[in-house]
Amino acid sequence: MGKYLLIVESPSKAKTIKKYLGKDYEVKATIGHIKDLPEDELGVDVAADFALDYKTIKGKAKVVAELKKAAAGTEIIYVGSDPDREGEAIAWHVAEELGKGKNAPEVKRVLFHEITKTGILRAMNEPGELNVQKYESQKARRTLDRLVGYQISPILWKKVRRGLSAGRVQSVAVGFIVDRENEVTAFVPREFWTVKAQLATAEKRDFEASLVDIGDGKADLPTGTEALPLAERLRNSPWKVETVEQKAKRRSPQPPFITSRLQQEASRLYHFTAKRTMALAQQLYEGVELGPEGPVGLITYMRTDSTRVAPEAAEEARIFVTARYGKEFLPGAPNEYRNRKSAQDAHEAIRPTSVMRTPEAVGSFLDPDQLRLYTLIWKRFVASQMEAAVYDVTTAMIEAGGCRFRASGSVQRFAGYRQVYQEQLGDDDKAEVGSDLPDLQAGQPLDLKDLQAIQNFTQPPPRYTEASLIRVLEEKGIGRPSTYASIISTIQDRQYVLKVEGRFRPSELGALITGLLRDSFPTIMDVEFTARMEENLDLVEEGKTSSLEVMRAFWEPFRLNLDSASQTMKNLKAQPMLTEIPCSVCGKPMAIRFGRNGEFLACSAFPECRNTINFSRDPQGNVVPEKREESGEHCPEHGKELIRRNGRFGPFLACPDYPACKFTKPLPSGLVCPKVGCGGSLVERKSKKGNSFHRCDKCELVLFGRIKKEPCPTCGNPFLEEKGRGRTSTVACPNPDCGWVRE
Repeated sequence: MGKYLLIVESPSKAKTIKKYLGKDYEVKATIGHIKDLPEDELGVDVAADFALDYKTIKGKAKVVAELKKAAAGTEIIYVGSDPDREGEAIAWHVAEELGKGKNAPEVKRVLFHEITKTGILRAMNEPGELNVQKYESQKARRTLDRLVGYQISPILWKKVRRGLSAGRVQSVAVGFIVDRENEVTAFVPREFWTVKAQLATAEKRDFEASLVDIGDGKADLPTGTEALPLAERLRNSPWKVETVEQKAKRRSPQPPFITSRLQQEASRLYHFTAKRTMALAQQLYEGVELGPEGPVGLITYMRTDSTRVAPEAAEEARIFVTARYGKEFLPGAPNEYRNRKSAQDAHEAIRPTSVMRTPEAVGSFLDPDQLRLYTLIWKRFVASQMEAAVYDVTTAMIEAGGCRFRASGSVQRFAGYRQVYQEQLGDDDKAEVGSDLPDLQAGQPLDLKDLQAIQNFTQPPPRYTEASLIRVLEEKGIGRPSTYASIISTIQDRQYVLKVEGRFRPSELGALITGLLRDSFPTIMDVEFTARMEENLDLVEEGKTSSLEVMRAFWEPFRLNLDSASQTMKNLKAQPMLTEIPCSVCGKPMAIRFGRNGEFLACSAFPECRNTINFSRDPQGNVVPEKREESGEHCPEHGKELIRRNGRFGPFLACPDYPACKFTKPLPSGLVCPKVGCGGSLVERKSKKGNSFHRCDKCELVLFGRIKKEPCPTCGNPFLEEKGRGRTSTVACPNPDCGWVRE
């Protein structure tokens, strides 16, 4: 047994850290939180100053027992959970469980900003105390979310249907998507015309210019009535260069990534969801096996809104840049970047733990997605410590028939940071980069090669992508770096929003709930109020206010809203949303209804006609009935081919006359039971709580994890089972006789 015990939250982090510590240290993992509020009750005693009733999480009793056993006889317990509010809560709960009693060991807090030998030893040599302010801030957030979710949801159950839920931050995010959809729906295109000229110099160098002024005013051409005669007149006018302006433009590098920017860029470049990006970043942070070197943390902590860089990291980058690209690419002093007002400067930006571990050097040890994300982080950081790019920008004004045209272009004089990393450019920058103008002089005559009057229409605002939704959440102060991925996952899991061709649309249910919440809980749905609440939570962490003050200020107006909503919120339980789709059984219109499994179409003549069918949406958002899948199997009573249906406990096969005909059959998943000698098929089912699982139709085997269709490297079983979520997930072979597992 070790003289000292270090407790972290992740088994993979524990494995990486263990190799840096001596034999006196034992390293254990909590596998995420060990305590939380109970699932089946509020867990908040409002009358007792919002006291929280934390319970050991179901299934974690064994973990807690193992930690207590490991702590027995140790001198000091170090808790190295993540350096954020959630990590601090884990640390306090560990201390509460293991630091009790007269002879309990001392508990110290260590903060690992990078999982490298240097980072680990530095943190272990500088242990601190548990941060009560950070813990109070986490508890305040947990309390707020629990009060909103557990107090509003029952009202929605009563007024709309059971199973609905509301979230303090998620509901505001859905509101953004609903508002954008309303803007798109209400948008009326406006016609406008532009005029573009293809011009050439005497040396036959062609370039393009756009109309900007007509006489003494800006070019405003609302219809072809104005544009076409003007274009015809200009065709016969002489063209000449009026003025030429040349200047050098510097484009500075962007700062290294913060969480939100990393999620946005990974979404733009690789179409990663925010959840996927954070899962990959967690793996890179906690440690990746680098052959003989063993597990190494490749990036610093990935939940941060700070652009600060440690001086030694900046110096290492400068050495690398000089060696690989030359001194001309190195600024005179390390580049520093200003943080947002709310940024937690105790954290660094997301950067490689060593720039010497280039993507080429570690690429063979990473899977393709890990390598993509690491390369992105590495390039952005290296570029952030390089010189600005320099362009020679030329703007020429062209005169013809009393009108003025503008031609712009640029030539890259010095690549600077863009030798390594090229970010997404704004519209103005796109017009400059890569374009070039011939050598023009004031008064120079030009030849008109072509002139086009082009009809255009204004476009509606674009629907949100994951990247743009994260951007607006960040700009409005809604949520914090650690919450963006869970916000987006939650609103999709609850089926309040749908992703169509990579962009979010509200479902009918999401729009309906948003309207009800805005009517009954205007404060909760107010963007400024939610942003102020985030600021208040930051003030709690900074020790400038107390969590009790924040909760008291929130509770009283919220309580009044609750009392009012239970009486005045519209009752929509019996109000289906009609469509123009006829029922295939009786011909009456189908209606959108909401069930445990989300939206579906049901005959509006219910209960006389019980026909139901699933539906999807086309790119324009229109309802498209789902084609019923042919199963190849037939009802033994009526001989009709069985069709797929979705029920409370998952998909199943049924007679087309269901429910008049009661014959049903589990829907095969195509997976064979992994138990040797069984030969049964796995069928997908759902629990009463709506959680999916697979069970064998012959033996007693049940798999509660998610199926991953990749073979087991040990026994060759064609699929694996993923258990847990996020930071604490494991992948294992479901064959009971195999036992292969990876973290």
